[in-house]
Amino acid sequence: MENQDGILNSPNFESNGFIDEQKNISLNSFIFLSVISCGTYGIWWMYKAWKFFQQKEQSDIMPAARALFNIFFLFSLFNKILDYAKEKGYNNNYSSIALFIGYILGNLFSIFPAPLGYLMLLSFVCLIPPFKALNWAKSNSTDFIITHQYLFTRNQRILILLFTIFWVLFFIGITMGNVK
Repeated sequence: MENQDGILNSPNFESNGFIDEQKNISLNSFIFLSVISCGTYGIWWMYKAWKFFQQKEQSDIMPAARALFNIFFLFSLFNKILDYAKEKGYNNNYSSIALFIGYILGNLFSIFPAPLGYLMLLSFVCLIPPFKALNWAKSNSTDFIITHQYLFTRNQRILILLFTIFWVLFFIGITMGNVK
């Protein structure tokens, strides 16, 4: 059954009461939101992933702190996701250390001047294999309710609007800066 945000609710899952309803977005939506938000959507995704594991394991970790200080926790998140996905029968694999190093190095491009600094926008690519693994694992679990979101939510549309304004102003600034 689909609701007004284009979320398909799956009736096959039973909630254990500890884990919030999980919403999976498509890979294309993840890529779009990551690019338009200059990579900040990846931090939101990390927060949601840590929150999922906090609830699943009933631990006292702080998901927001782990997302904000991801340089210290991202490698362990990648490992945790892969382990969970393998538990659920995931057949693909990725190197957590290679993705972690790629993500950190990708973000370090931001210290360089344009156009090299713009490569920082591609650092989200290192989040794609864990994103896919976590979505797959959640979709193949019966421990909680999962929904598949096909349209952007109101908050995501607001994010898109705000960053569209940012990008328009950015490109106007670049264009105006070259006029003599």
